[in-house]
Amino acid sequence: MTQDDIEDFNRHKGNQDRAENMEIVTHYLNDSIEFYKWSLSIADKRVEKWPLMESPFPTLGISCLYLLFLWLGPRYMQHREPFQLRKTLIVYNFSMVILNFYICKELYLGSRDAGYSYRCQPVSYSEDVNEVRIAAALWWYYISKGVEYLDTVFFIMRKKLNQVSFLHVYHHCTMFILWWIGIKWVAGGQSFFGAHINAAIHVIMYLYYGLAAFGPKIQKYLWWKKYLTIIQMIQFHVTIGHAGHSLYIDCDFPQWMHWALIGYAVTFIILFANFYYQTYRRHPRREGSSKGSKAVTNGNSAATNGVGKAVGEKQAGLENGRTQKKGRAKRE
Repeated sequence: MTQDDIEDFNRHKGNQDRAENMEIVTHYLNDSIEFYKWSLSIADKRVEKWPLMESPFPTLGISCLYLLFLWLGPRYMQHREPFQLRKTLIVYNFSMVILNFYICKELYLGSRDAGYSYRCQPVSYSEDVNEVRIAAALWWYYISKGVEYLDTVFFIMRKKLNQVSFLHVYHHCTMFILWWIGIKWVAGGQSFFGAHINAAIHVIMYLYYGLAAFGPKIQKYLWWKKYLTIIQMIQFHVTIGHAGHSLYIDCDFPQWMHWALIGYAVTFIILFANFYYQTYRRHPRREGSSKGSKAVTNGNSAATNGVGKAVGEKQAGLENGRTQKKGRAKRE
């Protein structure tokens, strides 16, 4: 075989391999498109015309903008004075209290009137007034997760970059996307349980941050910050127990969602436990020290963030132990 024959053979073999690889990719894309179309055919018809629900792209687009702001925001603020945003934080946090209370109330009343079971509740896609009421409350819960992206925006505008941890970003970004999936396919049934508990916890949480945003006169009475983290960890354990029980009794609810929920909750237990240890065990707060007193009264403690949750936060003493930049913070 001549050198030209060898080169022709190698070219032919290379072209054949590329053609086979392209065929595999095309086949994979076609299967993915067909699966997506099939999944839409079994989605909840009641919600498909609701805002943001017809396609996943608006939710993904908003989430991408959120991640882009995470990258650009600190660069924009790098050589600027931090915004104070106290009035904005007060309005924002108490608005979130009202929204989460509304969601919690609607889920409780709707599930009670529909005769929901806390042990096992399949999804009903009927137009029953109570079922639609529950679906609407869950949609508002999904929307609230998008609104919570503002937690991070306010952190960055106030140059509280130590608050924007992996846990904080992971929690915010995944919740908004995953709850789009929940509303799209299972806007009812077992879905009400986790949303109901979480909305109730968020009422307490945003109430705390709303009060803390008023400043030192109120902050000195807010001794229960660390218990918010404990409540959240309890919530995740309850969620795992509820999903595990549903699997055990073979509840008529998508099993893959139960398994996914268990895995998701486990990641939060690990991350929140690490946060709790780093904040309250490894570096316990010294309530009686003068430094601790300053952290509470100077209006710059972690308690005054008034946004987010107990997610990726450092303790107030650490935050205020840092040297403050000269100059007054920008006001609204």
